[in-house]
Amino acid sequence: MNPEILTLTNDLMAERYPESLAAMIAGSHVRGRATATSDIDLIVLMPTGARTYRESFLYEGHPVEAFIYTEATIVDFFDTDRARRRPSLQRMVAEAVPVRVHPLVDRLKTEASRQLLAGPTRWTVEQLNLNRYFLTDLLDDFIGVEDRTEGLAIAARLYDQAAAFHLTASGRWLGQGKWLPRELAALSQADADRFTDAFERYFRHDEKQPVIQLIETWLTQHGGRHFDGFSIGT
Repeated sequence: MNPEILTLTNDLMAERYPESLAAMIAGSHVRGRATATSDIDLIVLMPTGARTYRESFLYEGHPVEAFIYTEATIVDFFDTDRARRRPSLQRMVAEAVPVRVHPLVDRLKTEASRQLLAGPTRWTVEQLNLNRYFLTDLLDDFIGVEDRTEGLAIAARLYDQAAAFHLTASGRWLGQGKWLPRELAALSQADADRFTDAFERYFRHDEKQPVIQLIETWLTQHGGRHFDGFSIGT
């Protein structure tokens, strides 16, 4: 990690959050993937009773995203992220580098790593069947669409929905934005490459078949298409 960022963050903490118990840097600066536009992801732990919030600001010309928690509220956010199958906070805490040390930091990092390793709660049979149906329905819309503008709109939905279906049905965490292809690659680099290539060929050259074949394959792996006989509600 860039020592200048570490020094700058220590100065920031002393100036902006002097009453904090602990702080950690996470994100691209920790992973060594920071770009010219990367912000400093800062997790700040405050005493019990303090306000929980998020704020964005510039410090010495550097963009900062600060996430302010107490010991109780950060655990609540862990639970929320687990429930939505997107462990954004767990990832941040697990990889974070402390800039203000406190015993709470080690406990949180251990728990975040444990949750990431354990993975999300598996779908029930009913949940799997419901999502098989939704993906089948969307895929059929894509297969039948003839208008290019409508096709792009359907493909944009299909990109997220197909990847989310395959990841969740495989017992993996979901990802949002750049984390979606990262999670696919963690599951299978071959699948991630095929996924990227298939959608690129559609978006660039209007070739549907690679997308259709990939999603048909994923549906088959998780029980197949689901339309005939499907019902929902009472």
